[in-house]
Amino acid sequence: MRYRRRALGIAILALVFAAACGGTSNGPAPESLNILVTNDDGIEAPGILALAEALRPLGTVTVAAPRDQKSGASHGVTSDRPISVHESERQGQRWIAIDALPATCVRLAVEELLPVRPDLVISGINRGENLGTVTFYSATVGAAREAAFLGLPAMAVNLATPNGASYETAAAAAAAIARALGKNGIARGVYLNVNVPPLPRERLKGIRITRQDTRAPVDFFKKSAGPDGTVQYTPGWQHLDPAGPDTDIWAVRNGYVSVSVFGFDQSAAVPPSRAGSLKRLESLSLR
Repeated sequence: MRYRRRALGIAILALVFAAACGGTSNGPAPESLNILVTNDDGIEAPGILALAEALRPLGTVTVAAPRDQKSGASHGVTSDRPISVHESERQGQRWIAIDALPATCVRLAVEELLPVRPDLVISGINRGENLGTVTFYSATVGAAREAAFLGLPAMAVNLATPNGASYETAAAAAAAIARALGKNGIARGVYLNVNVPPLPRERLKGIRITRQDTRAPVDFFKKSAGPDGTVQYTPGWQHLDPAGPDTDIWAVRNGYVSVSVFGFDQSAAVPPSRAGSLKRLESLSLR
């Protein structure tokens, strides 16, 4: 029942955002929010600039992000050296460049740099989609997960293609979602992964609440000879074709903003056919 109520609340959010896509205003946020913004593309990335600007009407926005690009770091942390921090002010907002991985940027900001705990943490806007199992590699998603570890409402926001698409459209989507959810719209123990298609705002069809496509990504390695005669392998990958219409990949490929609800409890239900063999492990003697 608790899950159904949460799903209903997010479905209401979809209706609110559908109105935003059509050009109507959602109105002001019901209460001023303290929002922490981070990313993995670095503090000078265009996506984080657009996001911080779009969130300005919702309250106090603080940016605390990696000094340099840190894509693909997953949920890695910086723990083997001192961390340098440089602060500046940009149009009334506090911007903090941190020489650390994104998850560490979030924890350092929350535990040491901010005067109060944020009401919401938003990671992005990522340069490229984070759909399906690729999300396990994503430091954008990892930063949102770190915020959820700390008991904070959080979401990752991704623009599905880095070329020829508008970060302002994705930023408007993120702001609409943040406004609709407010301080208490995301339950403890979960966080959101938002992916915006590369379309003009007027062509977005709305929001789909989706499940993560669980197929393995298509990765490959191209073999070649290096200048010194050594063997080299250049990694590459390709997009998966859409699967079921309830998946994140299908939604983005069909013009919808995908919102997936992720959890950090990795315990999985064991199929009944395998439960017995696992249960027998408890009777093993390790002496």
